[in-house]
Amino acid sequence: MYTLKAKKLISKPFAIVRQLGSLFALAIGVAACSSSAENVQAPGMPESKGIMAYESRIDSLIARMTLEEKLGMIHANSSFTSGGVARLGIPELSMSDGPHGVRPEHGRDWIPDNAGDDSVTYLPTGIALAATWNPELGYAFGKVLGSEARKRGKDVILGPGVNIMRTPLNGRNFEYLSEDPHLAAVMAVGYIKGVQDQGVAACVKHFAANNQEIKRSSINVEMSERALQEIYLPAFKASVEEGGVLSVMGSYNKFRGQYATHNAYLINEILKGEWGFKGLVMSDWGAVHNTMEALLYGTDVEMGTDLLQMPNIDYKKFHLADTVVGLIKSGKVPESVVDDKVRRILRVMYHSGMFSDRPAGEVNTKAHQQTALQVAEESIVLLKNEGSILPLQKGKIRSVAVIGANASRKQAMGGGSSQVRAIYEVTPLEGLQKLAGDGVEISYAPGFEVSRAEKSNAKLISEAVAAAKRADVVVYVGGWTHGYTDEWNGGAYDMEGADKPSMALPFEQDKLIDALLEANPKTVVVLMGGGAVDMSAWYERTPGILQAWYPGMEGGTALAGILFGDVNPSGKLPATFPKKLEDSPAHALGEYPGDKDTLNVNYKEDIFVGYRYHDTYKVEPLFSFGHGLSYTTFEYSNMRVQEQKGVLEVTVNVKNTGKVPGREVVQLYVQDVEASVKRPEKELKAFAKLSLDPGDAKDITLRLPKEAFQFYSEESKQWVLEPGKFKLLAGSSSRDIRLAKEVSR
Repeated sequence: MYTLKAKKLISKPFAIVRQLGSLFALAIGVAACSSSAENVQAPGMPESKGIMAYESRIDSLIARMTLEEKLGMIHANSSFTSGGVARLGIPELSMSDGPHGVRPEHGRDWIPDNAGDDSVTYLPTGIALAATWNPELGYAFGKVLGSEARKRGKDVILGPGVNIMRTPLNGRNFEYLSEDPHLAAVMAVGYIKGVQDQGVAACVKHFAANNQEIKRSSINVEMSERALQEIYLPAFKASVEEGGVLSVMGSYNKFRGQYATHNAYLINEILKGEWGFKGLVMSDWGAVHNTMEALLYGTDVEMGTDLLQMPNIDYKKFHLADTVVGLIKSGKVPESVVDDKVRRILRVMYHSGMFSDRPAGEVNTKAHQQTALQVAEESIVLLKNEGSILPLQKGKIRSVAVIGANASRKQAMGGGSSQVRAIYEVTPLEGLQKLAGDGVEISYAPGFEVSRAEKSNAKLISEAVAAAKRADVVVYVGGWTHGYTDEWNGGAYDMEGADKPSMALPFEQDKLIDALLEANPKTVVVLMGGGAVDMSAWYERTPGILQAWYPGMEGGTALAGILFGDVNPSGKLPATFPKKLEDSPAHALGEYPGDKDTLNVNYKEDIFVGYRYHDTYKVEPLFSFGHGLSYTTFEYSNMRVQEQKGVLEVTVNVKNTGKVPGREVVQLYVQDVEASVKRPEKELKAFAKLSLDPGDAKDITLRLPKEAFQFYSEESKQWVLEPGKFKLLAGSSSRDIRLAKEVSR
């Protein structure tokens, strides 16, 4: 059932217990349920559907556990496992990053283990997944992760990341989904269901308000209750209530003065109270700071405190370890507090099939690689296509100069905790070489080097310019890069633990692009990375621009297909690209990175994040939220609205008026015409992606429940729908509205 690699992560008694199906634990559970024959169920079968299906079995196990055994379950006993109880057949809980591929193995400690086979499918990163605007791909993405985690012997995959993109500088934006809570919520729910249908628990993170990496473990986030409810919580709420996520990871930062991982309001009142979350809350690694708060304010599993104890690691010195024995025996804390934590852990174990013979899962199948390719193809965004420079025509061009270090750089093992050891990774250069074949000459010059110096190289620029002059077309592949351990300098990288210093392209790429455009105006710029860059130095002169994100193991194949027209681009921006950093609301109105003395970060921009700010305050972006061009054109018509049981059904006809097949994302925004509080000019409330052949037309129906018209009232502390007029706006982006209709609610 488990590979040798998986066995190395758990001690021998637990491996034996799991391979035997944990029959002892199951026998206890069955006996506790009923002594009658008709109620005895097969191993692993639930009493009923849902996470609460196994309560009687859990009661029986908890009743047989000693206090020390219970405490062993609520903190780590290695780098990525928390303890089990071999005596009762309770296995360890094995966890793994990451959001777009199962992390490489490093045994029970923090030393990388390169002896075995831990190569996996390297999927595009979270921001790329969101750029597909395709919920079906969200599920397919999660399904790959779940299956591969299962094959690798993991019980929990640490994703998805749903933190809102508040600033373009966040070094971890590449892992996240959107600046918009609705888009993030929809894509996260699909991802979670895909993972958990494979018998692996998803872990939505980082709860909550972890919107920057700089000083992430010390800042205190202050925001209005309305901003919290309308912007920063909806994706988490949907993950719990719609996705049924089994675990939630607390974040590093403080929220309103208390660390988020053991925050009375966030975890006890909202997550476990209002939302009724029955699964487990784990800390981010090293995010627990106080024993009593962790006990009383919702932390169920403490992970990663060993990072703070190196090199003298003692798991009994964790906050939720030996110290708790004295607190309980002295009566300062009731043992029922620990019982609740153990209960939540056991719920996750039972619900994800850890006490049964789970399927082994699969790694690196053709189907998994095809999913990686499809996500990449649908994620790449055509930002600009002046003079129809794209797609490139094989019969009309003889040579292409591929320029840029990112054209040949592999990104899978970068970025921090989400690193992936890919079985292969097709770079942009390799993808273009393979697709072009013998008919088009492909030359390559790096043009810049990824180094700590972050300076341009005159020799490399000269070589690149010479190549550009000889070619019919230049394809420049630049942008951000993933940071690696030996580059952990907080500089020009997309990576955990560091934010970018500015939106300026690193390694002085502006100089290189300027020289290339001078040498050959037929230059297409392809940008890798986790978000926007400042393009002001060369935007006007560049006819073609593509955003490729970090597109995974088949990224080069997908990019080549789009450049040569074998694939019609259909990606849409999940975040606004401002013209300059000062146009981003966190920097225009709010605070970042926070007060140097108090460490407070005040979200003064409030609910006006991303396009909500740009559209309401009339600040023109470079590329709007939801923007993405196609090689064909789409016509919208015949907008109709009808009500069914309190839900508005909005139908729009979309026609492909071009010459090639294509996919379009219909985006439906709601505008409150007159409200008692200030509301954004428009808010995304529904979307759908459809495929159309040339000349074909389809009706697409989008549904708006009453919640789509509500706002959070700080005065009444509840969601409110004020009767009045609303505009329904259907379009191809937040600034490309094609149809509008006014309704009353």
